[in-house]
Amino acid sequence: MLFKEQNRNPIKMNKNILLFLFFIIFTMGQFNSQNKYQSHKKNQKPNVILIMVDDMGIGDLSFLNNGLTHTPSLNTLKNESVFFTNAYSSSAVCAPARAALLTGMYPHRTGVVSLNSEKFPKLTRIKKQIPTLANAFKQNGYKTGLIGKWHTGVREDYHPLKRGFDTFEGFVQAKQIPTYFDYTLESNGSQVHQSNTYLTRDLSERAINFIQKNKDHPFFLHLAHYAPHRPIGAPEAYVEKYKQKGFDTETATVYAMIEIIDETIGNLLLELKKLNLDENTIVIFTSDNGPDPMVQKRFNLNLKGSKYTVYEGGIQVPFMMKWKNQLAPSETDKIITFIDVLPTLVKMCDLKFSSPFTLDGTSFLNSNNSISSTKKHQEFYWQWNRYLPDYNFNAAIQKDGWKLVRPFTTKEIPKANTALPAVLYHLKTDPKEQFDVAEKYPKKVKKLTKLLDRWTQKIEKDRINLKD
Repeated sequence: MLFKEQNRNPIKMNKNILLFLFFIIFTMGQFNSQNKYQSHKKNQKPNVILIMVDDMGIGDLSFLNNGLTHTPSLNTLKNESVFFTNAYSSSAVCAPARAALLTGMYPHRTGVVSLNSEKFPKLTRIKKQIPTLANAFKQNGYKTGLIGKWHTGVREDYHPLKRGFDTFEGFVQAKQIPTYFDYTLESNGSQVHQSNTYLTRDLSERAINFIQKNKDHPFFLHLAHYAPHRPIGAPEAYVEKYKQKGFDTETATVYAMIEIIDETIGNLLLELKKLNLDENTIVIFTSDNGPDPMVQKRFNLNLKGSKYTVYEGGIQVPFMMKWKNQLAPSETDKIITFIDVLPTLVKMCDLKFSSPFTLDGTSFLNSNNSISSTKKHQEFYWQWNRYLPDYNFNAAIQKDGWKLVRPFTTKEIPKANTALPAVLYHLKTDPKEQFDVAEKYPKKVKKLTKLLDRWTQKIEKDRINLKD
């Protein structure tokens, strides 16, 4: 018996040793595999997600409005990002703003100057010779996707799939979205009618699917939400919550739409973490312009003006950029505009990119990803009116804290001889543009007027001379 017992113990010990060795080998294999995966990710160019919402003002962020809205995900993103307190759209309306964002050029030079792509298709499309941000990424081996709103070209040659995007799931014209609950999207050439979902959630899910599909490859995703653009609409439970707080129905609906935007962005950021992509993904959040005046007026930091106008309330937008462990979270008052986004991303992602046209923008980051202190921009310019540009209307120049404005008069086609005298604001002491000091500083008015005239002549010449 003793002999048999002694024989069994070595067998058990041998089995245990073998199991232990197998565990060690398996664990080391997993560790090496994970190391290889992490090494691959470190060597891989960063992914980029550019999120743009529509008609959302800077005052719609809850950390700036004392909790009028509910935006916890955007609050968290802000705390993890560089937040630009002086960020500007390059236009007071969506189509030109998007053209500037995608090209690094003032919208007039791209050919996109108006708003209605049905009435004025030639004035709302990026000219074919101009490369887009999607082209830049695609030429560098990225998978590129646009989910949501396009609005910078109708007809085949101006379609997103012809402008650098590999994937397009969204809409080219607003008429495809009669409501947020009943709409038609294009999905890579196929028309998909939706009536059992909510547009913002649908677009977010499509964006997450794009990320999942391309998680092992560098990607550029432009998620262009329609909310909170008209026709406003949101699930009743969300709207009712804000009505109970005392808001009118329109404001309650807009705030409900913004809360759902926030929820879906939270879901997207969570998915990045689940896929171990958050450290190698640059995330940008912004809006195309200020709040729509056709909807009930709401809080926007008491800024003057709204969408359509080149006052601060029409062109100042939220802008935050996150790149974990690469960009130190902070706030900066450096002035940036949409024309700076393309050259900044080209630099951050080390893209090989050249354009036959001179870019108007410049990178707002140094090579070490710190905020650049150089000033290529000595002046900043804006102008918009419906149909062909009339630079006597709704134009502005900002330089050294001074802003000269040729006043907004109408969101329709302006009539001749209805222009108003220019006004002058000193934004450093009057950020809400309450006090016109043109009479007090006539030399400043003259100097800024001369610069504005020179800019308008140049970009109008470029706009006319660039044939399509």
